[in-house]
Amino acid sequence: MKSRIMYIEAKSGGLTGPARIGRVTSSKSGATLYYGGKAFRSLKGSGFKSNYFDVETGEHYWISGPRRDGKDALYATHIQPAIDDDVQDEYWSKVRGAALARGDEKQVA
Repeated sequence: MKSRIMYIEAKSGGLTGPARIGRVTSSKSGATLYYGGKAFRSLKGSGFKSNYFDVETGEHYWISGPRRDGKDALYATHIQPAIDDDVQDEYWSKVRGAALARGDEKQVA
């Protein structure tokens, strides 16, 4: 299974929801993503504000690669995601490295 740092935002409550940066793994075929004990499958373009759904509950999520500028949310750019402890260093050095080089401070929710 491949793993990578991703932005995960719950969308069941509306346009914006709780968000995190965490390590997501994918199945060998890439059809299923796994994070936090949940399995996600693509909505294949049928989602209004989301691109994946929780296989068990049907709840919708926006899952994407994190952006270097930190504006990961699909709609609201003011959302500050929680960042999982196990990806903190890698996120700030590899993903947001340019921002840190400019002197921007870490913003952890």
